[in-house]
Amino acid sequence: MTALVIADHDNASIKGSTLNTVTAAVACGGDVHVLVAGHNASAAAEAAAKIAGVAKVLHADSEAFAHGLAENVAAQVLAVADAYSHLLFPATAGGKNVAPRVAAKLDVAQISDITKVDSPDTFERPIYAGNAIATVQSADAKKVLTVRTTGFDAAAASGGSAAVESVTATADSGKSSFVGAEIAKNDRPELTAAKIIVSGGRALGSEEKFKEVMTPLADKLGAAIGASRAAVDAGYAPNDLQVGQTGKIVAPQLYIAAGISGAIQHLAGMKDSKVIVAINKDEEAPIFSVADYGLVADLFVAVPELTQAL
Repeated sequence: MTALVIADHDNASIKGSTLNTVTAAVACGGDVHVLVAGHNASAAAEAAAKIAGVAKVLHADSEAFAHGLAENVAAQVLAVADAYSHLLFPATAGGKNVAPRVAAKLDVAQISDITKVDSPDTFERPIYAGNAIATVQSADAKKVLTVRTTGFDAAAASGGSAAVESVTATADSGKSSFVGAEIAKNDRPELTAAKIIVSGGRALGSEEKFKEVMTPLADKLGAAIGASRAAVDAGYAPNDLQVGQTGKIVAPQLYIAAGISGAIQHLAGMKDSKVIVAINKDEEAPIFSVADYGLVADLFVAVPELTQAL
């Protein structure tokens, strides 16, 4: 029984989500291999070989994988799938794009967003916005899994010494092509990888106030900035800052929620944070039910005072 982790990478380095997925793969039992499908991605393959717990790295190099097009990556996964009992993808945008294609081609049921491995064929995953945990047992010969990275500790990025094996790259499917990318440049940590996050809600009232109140606090803490869906829908913050079930799932060491009431869909995205601080003038706000520290106060007074004290 061997598990294959499909690496999330940028052709130069391995992304943190891959480390969490390796931990999940180890829990499935047996050896763990990692597939790095990329273009000029030898550095990423070497980095994958150093991950603790990895026995082998498969390196498929082709220009067709340069931008992680789902059709091409899925074809490469299928080309090597026969040797594996478990195929694990990080539950990131890339993983969620490729995994369903692989599951459909293998004619198996994908198990999404697993947060725990009970046994090689039994997994736990959140349902109803995290208010219930489903235990799912699969009878499929091959398990196709996406891994909610906040549910597993990251494997050590060093200490391993796996062999890197080059595999024949599959041809470009021709079903899609990369046209271009518009990447917003941000000096702050990536939201899903940040150790500290400060998030603002609809109570901030405007985009100007959101920046005026939240940015200085984030600067002082070296934190990433997040937002509730209500704040994003109101135009106070860009869509890529949304934390929640329909946004990004995060689990930082410290999460500060200012002016966020704590709707179920927001709590689903951040309740696994190690320490949660809530600032809200409504003492009945649901956010206080998950907060480790709660401050009933006007955020327009409390947040600047906190920033100044830092």
